[in-house]
Amino acid sequence: MKKINIKMLKIGILMGGISSERDVSLKTGQAIYEELKKHKLNVKRIIINNRNLNWLKEKYDLYINALHGTYGEDGVIQGILDFIGRPYTGSGHLTSAIAMNKIRTKEILSFYKIKTPKWQVITDKRDLDKIKYPVVFKPEAEGSAVGVYIVKNKKDANDKFSKVKKLSEKVLVEEYIKGTEISVPVFFGKALPIIEIVPVNEFYDYDAKYTQGKSTHIIPARIEKEIYEKAGKIAEKIFKILDCSELARIDMIIRGKEIFVLEVNTLPGMTSVSLFPESAKKAGIDFFSLLMKLIKDAIKRRK
Repeated sequence: MKKINIKMLKIGILMGGISSERDVSLKTGQAIYEELKKHKLNVKRIIINNRNLNWLKEKYDLYINALHGTYGEDGVIQGILDFIGRPYTGSGHLTSAIAMNKIRTKEILSFYKIKTPKWQVITDKRDLDKIKYPVVFKPEAEGSAVGVYIVKNKKDANDKFSKVKKLSEKVLVEEYIKGTEISVPVFFGKALPIIEIVPVNEFYDYDAKYTQGKSTHIIPARIEKEIYEKAGKIAEKIFKILDCSELARIDMIIRGKEIFVLEVNTLPGMTSVSLFPESAKKAGIDFFSLLMKLIKDAIKRRK
């Protein structure tokens, strides 16, 4: 294959969007833009503000997908770019759609006998009588812990159920597990150093994720060597099962010797407080090298 001069490419960074994670996407996109600009690459920000496709009028050699949440992380943008034959970073439309949907991901994990907290799906308030508290309420397809609540009793459940229903027709009800929160970044099929997350808040919610000082990230995670290695292997297995491309981040919780998989993120944040670039740096991969590997792979896959 003919060698490509990356500096000759016209690169567009898709950022913003119309999901509840718009602000995070703007920060991710800006961080990527500044890093590539610093290295003299021909890069431009494409800020998505609505549902129209006017941004497609100007042609780019490659798109870096820095969108998060609905329409950016769920296979929609990926499908559009696949249809018109333009290369982009990250996983394809099918993988993205499955991983974004927490219920479908749970079903696949269960099929492969990968341990995940006990769960059920409810759509009606009358179902709240059947639940054994405490539990975690989650919308079917949101990221960044948007709409995620720890629910301790039925009174609390009535209020939180209504809030989640505004985001999702189906409410995922998950067993509440108290333990050590970890995140396993996977880069081209291999687990990077595992991160232990110690949030100031009750759990690693939106505020703890994106507010400086609201969580402590410990790399490598302070867990037993056997558990550490097993968590890495589980993450790599999930990456392969879902047919992820380039990168993903698998969130888990450890209770004793048990490892429970919580979620799969196919477009991890790249902000100043994000986990993925922090772990990559620990592995000796600086931010620019990380981005360059994503760009080169996106081109290779399209070729």
